[in-house]
Amino acid sequence: MKGPTMQGNILTPDGWIRGRIVIEDGTTTIAAIEGDAADPASNNDDYILPGFIDLHVHGGAGRDMMEGGDAPHVIARLHARHGTTSLLATTMTAPLDDIDRALAAIGTACEQRGKDEARILGVHLEGPYINSGKLGAQPPFAREATMAEVERFNAQAPMRLITVAPEIDGHLSLVRQLADAGIRVQIGHTNGNYDDGVRALEHGAAGFTHLFNAMPGLHHRDPGMVGAALAHAQYAEIIPDLLHVHPGAIRTALRCIPHLYCVTDSTAAAGMPDGQYMLGRQVVHKCMGGVRLADGTLAGSTLTMDQALRNLVSIGLDLADAARRVSTNAADYLGETRRGRIAPGCFADLVVLDRDLNLKTVYIEGEQCDLADA
Repeated sequence: MKGPTMQGNILTPDGWIRGRIVIEDGTTTIAAIEGDAADPASNNDDYILPGFIDLHVHGGAGRDMMEGGDAPHVIARLHARHGTTSLLATTMTAPLDDIDRALAAIGTACEQRGKDEARILGVHLEGPYINSGKLGAQPPFAREATMAEVERFNAQAPMRLITVAPEIDGHLSLVRQLADAGIRVQIGHTNGNYDDGVRALEHGAAGFTHLFNAMPGLHHRDPGMVGAALAHAQYAEIIPDLLHVHPGAIRTALRCIPHLYCVTDSTAAAGMPDGQYMLGRQVVHKCMGGVRLADGTLAGSTLTMDQALRNLVSIGLDLADAARRVSTNAADYLGETRRGRIAPGCFADLVVLDRDLNLKTVYIEGEQCDLADA
């Protein structure tokens, strides 16, 4: 029995098709795509894109992942209303008890997706294995990593991605162990130099956490960690809120890093009015479109993935390329072959946008999401 169908300009791995997507009744996957190749500029139909995938989510709707309890579910609902169909719940540098509390809640949320919630694919452990000299908005609880501790964390919730400062003693060997265990390792919150970055990539690191932010920048006689990323990386995440990174720097990264993908680094302030919120143990303030500590340091963002897509288009990317940067590339990075693309057999994770790129409909694993309060 045929279930819901969506009609419009469909972005498939082979290009645009004007037609419809068929989902079999009661299933989570795409059954068929019917239609013909077409240029979306030749008609006024809606756009149908792969659901957005965000690998760096701290919070939203006034809630923070480090709270534990039902926070992951509330956050996943907020981001689903903005087109995110799957995400990684992202932790902060914190005492072990805080991390354990967060992971217990995230692990439960990974096992059972609630109604109108984005699928939580696992954890992005952004701390505590970072450099205390590049905390950014992270609290001062950085420490050296051990594989035994990672394994303990992984028993509570699936570790899909871990941010590591590779210059810390012992971390290079850990990078290799993590990569061998199938966990993606990103370089971030680091004071390492160009050579540290290259060695980390050689040891199995796969990407960079919020490229340009919380790492030494590029200088022509000291290329820094940014130089290592631009010269060697296949993947890196970037925050396209046009506040963390200048559009010119985003375009530079796009030319250098083939599979650059976008994240929100969103905090509890996402989807909320200006005011005071928590980011782990830190008090942060939302004002003038950004989130900052009391000293003015940027502390995550209020970005949602639908706005990320619009921002990419506003700086000159065509829609198909922008869509890959907020979906397909992140799926490929994690090895999620049934997400981030519209093809038969893939999860029916879909967003429907009008001609002005405003969100109209979201499907998560074949279920239409309620967009109320979006």
